[in-house]
Amino acid sequence: MKPVIALVGRPNVGKSTLFNKLTKSRDALVADFAGLTRDRKYGDGKLGEFSYITIDTGGLNGESEVLDVRMQQQSWQAVDESDVVIFLVDGRDGLTPVDEEIAVRLRRSGRPVCLVVNKTDSLDEAQIAAEFFALGLSTPHCIAAAHSRGLLKLMNEVQTLLPAEVDGLDEEADEGLRLAVVGRPNVGKSTLINRILGEERVVAFDLPGTTRDSIAIPFERDDQRYTLIDTAGVRRRGRVTEKVEKFSVIKTLQAIDESNVCVLLLDATERITDQDLNLMGYVIDKGRALIVAVNKWDGLKAEQREQIKSDISRRLDFLSFTSVEFISALHGTGVGNLFKLATRAYESAMIDMSTPELTRMLEYAVVQHQPPLVRGRRVKMRYAHQGGSNPPVIVIHGNQTDRVPDTYKRYLSNFFQRELKLFGTPVRIDFKRSDNPYSHIRNKLTPLQQRKRNRFLREMKK
Repeated sequence: MKPVIALVGRPNVGKSTLFNKLTKSRDALVADFAGLTRDRKYGDGKLGEFSYITIDTGGLNGESEVLDVRMQQQSWQAVDESDVVIFLVDGRDGLTPVDEEIAVRLRRSGRPVCLVVNKTDSLDEAQIAAEFFALGLSTPHCIAAAHSRGLLKLMNEVQTLLPAEVDGLDEEADEGLRLAVVGRPNVGKSTLINRILGEERVVAFDLPGTTRDSIAIPFERDDQRYTLIDTAGVRRRGRVTEKVEKFSVIKTLQAIDESNVCVLLLDATERITDQDLNLMGYVIDKGRALIVAVNKWDGLKAEQREQIKSDISRRLDFLSFTSVEFISALHGTGVGNLFKLATRAYESAMIDMSTPELTRMLEYAVVQHQPPLVRGRRVKMRYAHQGGSNPPVIVIHGNQTDRVPDTYKRYLSNFFQRELKLFGTPVRIDFKRSDNPYSHIRNKLTPLQQRKRNRFLREMKK
């Protein structure tokens, strides 16, 4: 089993920086102010033969505000899930009362604790570490996470604290279907994630921008593996002012790129906005399978529901390949059906198509609707084969295919979508032009020989 290592401490002591170093990634957002991380975030890491799972957590600050309390609950839940706790303190700030409160609770948790003094670059380590012996925990380890100094020695110490049944041997993890929940701020993405999981896994709060990072959560349902991805809300570019929010938007777009299926959440209490349409367009352009869910449906009056359905019918007519579900993330109405649709969309996105089958379909499509003439000549499409999946890619070979107009490309895409009975996923059509194998001979003819050749061909046609 891989050991689970939780990183805890006050805000802005360098937990996310250490998380990125231990996982050799940039998954956790890092900025020079407190309170950036709010949910617990998991990441895989490996040092030599030692493999582990690291949990980044929000800062423990002892505040009583509702949002702060929920963030701290996430951190202590990470401690409960861990095999070893890395307790980070700030060498530049020195020992604080909040550090002492955290140490008391960590001792009560019963988990092995490794005390780590961060930001000790250019400081006297012996002098800095001496102050933290007062916490009554293990011998302090001095590191500089930003510069990767002291990390090897730290992880060697972590290995000595592991329970006997946890070996840290490397093992391949099956992430299963990667399902990303995306949408504008405050449409209920985190509430939906918590409803699916049946626990307060991510901080859900009636405040736009509560989620700042993309949180990947593996779980199983009906013997099917999933990785749920909660994302930050995406607003119009003109309204994105904070540097951190710009990073959050980037992380959301990356989560879409790395997903198999996206659930795009709309707010039933608001009209469909241009930003909703832009997000849908981004998901489709990336070729990801898409399901649209309208949240906060419970409690709406009949006339309000009719108005929303009319708005959807008018503005989302281009989503004929998927379905629109009406749900309540808060009460669970319709949430279970999202999994059936996500699985169906995933199967469509990963479909295996044979070359003879696609070629027969292509011939039938051409008979039904001939390609247009290009410079007086008909575009000839010879055969088709599969070029990829997620999304399904169909490669068509023929003559003059580089001149096929967009309208005919859309016709073919819709035709294959219908004939293959695909759901939730767009179909991409790629064209490959077949070059004339004798073109190099023709280019070598002299002008006189070309005129004789053309005269001969005209006589043959007669």
